[in-house]
Amino acid sequence: MAPRAAARLETLGFDNVHEYKGGKLDWMAAGLPTEGENSLHPRAGDAARKDVPVCGLTDRLGDVRDRVKAAGFDAALVVDDNRVVLGLLRAKELAKDPDLRIEQAMRPGPSTFRPYVSLHEMAHFMEKHDLDSSPVTTSDGKLVGLLYRTDAVRLGRPPE
Repeated sequence: MAPRAAARLETLGFDNVHEYKGGKLDWMAAGLPTEGENSLHPRAGDAARKDVPVCGLTDRLGDVRDRVKAAGFDAALVVDDNRVVLGLLRAKELAKDPDLRIEQAMRPGPSTFRPYVSLHEMAHFMEKHDLDSSPVTTSDGKLVGLLYRTDAVRLGRPPE
């Protein structure tokens, strides 16, 4: 089972949950060094903003919205105690009733990308799917950062 799904099931009270353990791609997903010509291209993990606001399932939406705005962001990621991504809050969710708990307001189980994906590929995907930002996580679901399309496009130009 994927780590994010396992973490979410644990928050719902399940106690016999098994997680996948790492392999070769996990090395790259952890941002560890690689060799070869392809290792010279900028990657999603390099450009993802590491200081993205985070919150927990039981936080109050109004408090999180204030922190997000003060930090100059337009999104926040919902994480567990191990920084496994459980949900996403974009402008639409942040505009909801400030008294809601995050678990009630968030987009659960957002699509995430690995740190080793090239910025050129990320820019193309984000433009094609009209995504302003995308969470970047390790293969075990832990938050690396939030990649903005503007950063992916600016930094992900193919080499000339």
